[in-house]
Amino acid sequence: MTTLPAAGPAASTLAGPRNVPPFGSFNATLLGIEIKRRFRNRRTLFFTVAFPVVMFLAFGLQYRDTSIEAGRTVAQGAPSVAAFIMISMAVYGAMMASTSAGGAVAIERQLGWSRQLRLTPLHPAANISVKILGGLSIGLVAVLATFATGLVIGARLPIHVWIMAGTAAWLGSLVFTAMGLMVGYLVPSENVMQFMGPALAFLAFFGGLFQPLDQMAKPLQDIGVWTPTYGLGEIARAPLSGEAFNWLAVGNVILWLAVFGVGAALAFRRDTKRV
Repeated sequence: MTTLPAAGPAASTLAGPRNVPPFGSFNATLLGIEIKRRFRNRRTLFFTVAFPVVMFLAFGLQYRDTSIEAGRTVAQGAPSVAAFIMISMAVYGAMMASTSAGGAVAIERQLGWSRQLRLTPLHPAANISVKILGGLSIGLVAVLATFATGLVIGARLPIHVWIMAGTAAWLGSLVFTAMGLMVGYLVPSENVMQFMGPALAFLAFFGGLFQPLDQMAKPLQDIGVWTPTYGLGEIARAPLSGEAFNWLAVGNVILWLAVFGVGAALAFRRDTKRV
């Protein structure tokens, strides 16, 4: 006959609530593991880092001496068309890196890892934050790689333009992090990237990343201003063109960030209830 242990301080300690680590278990070790896992995925690295560089070289190299300003040449200090394309491709690379967070979530759901994590003190918000920062880490590399390529082929811009455009392209991609997470919680893992790849290419084209929106037909322009890529591209390229601040672009980014953010939160709650 098994004898139960007598009640006492030890027993009450075992039966009591667990101590939740600070910040919901968010820490540098967990973040480091997530970042290492992202950089070990060679396929993701190629499509988020190498692909924007290849696209930039294919479309931008021939325009490195062509000015975007009428009446001034690149030699006189006017920005080149290649610089315009460079920033657009940096935005595209950051977009793809950010949406990879959704693919990671979907795979964890399929393997049952999300279920296991919910048995630990790791808070869901901490888990999502780690994935967001993991996507941003690759996004930063994509932006830096594209800008470094532009510098090598002769893009010459004021230092503040490099910093402002790069920061906008990098941090603005949070819109697509929210989009990736929403899709990752809604779509089976084997279909996430099959959906996200064509969707991002579609949004990039109609949002003016592959071709300036003002060079498209009027109906396409009317559609393009409502895409999430339009606002991010306009904000990132604003320091280059020196045009007046585009509040429509800012509103576009805020709107889509709210839509995808709410959608990701609702999809996460729906997924959690099923576990």
